[in-house]
Amino acid sequence: MPVSDLPDGLKRVEAPLSDDDVRLLRAGDRVRLFGRVYGARDAAHRRIVEMRERGEPAPVDLAGQIVYYVGPTPARPGAVIGAAGPTTAGRMDRYTPQTLELGLKAAIGKGGRGPELREAFVRHVACYFAALGGGGALASRRVRDARVVAFDDLGPEAIFELVLDDFPAWVVNDCYGADYYEHVAMPWRRDEKLPEGLRHEPKMESGELGGG
Repeated sequence: MPVSDLPDGLKRVEAPLSDDDVRLLRAGDRVRLFGRVYGARDAAHRRIVEMRERGEPAPVDLAGQIVYYVGPTPARPGAVIGAAGPTTAGRMDRYTPQTLELGLKAAIGKGGRGPELREAFVRHVACYFAALGGGGALASRRVRDARVVAFDDLGPEAIFELVLDDFPAWVVNDCYGADYYEHVAMPWRRDEKLPEGLRHEPKMESGELGGG
């Protein structure tokens, strides 16, 4: 199964994912990612969107797939990949709606996503995972294979096919509109000290969080 429960309470996730698979993932769930994902950053996303606007097919089929926002450093001799930590996901916000329209089901990055993206994840039945920032060397240990599959002229910003093995992450945005970061920050917010337009209303009760 693409999404299954592990004995330690975490969820095992492996693409390709269907809508029903994504519906099993809730904000706050801790997951382990396995199998093939695509690695791509800003430049590759921009080029995919430009190709789509010209009516050209994307160089890889994103239907049901997971994209890891990463631009790995060159691998040392004998290594599969160099440092492979996540890129700030917000840099991809402008391109993500188009990749979701191409069938993308999940993305991995660091940091949060904007309100428009949360709505897009609901509309397209998709989700967003966060990985540990600043741990590029550790992340590389969970990559079993890596090869460039498109846009090799972009160097580290090419599209990579990566094979993950027990890669740790957690669900930040699920397909129900929940945002884990917004929820966990709520006890420390002081909305009464903010301008009215910046105040938050809770969108998720604690009982709706993932249990992993």
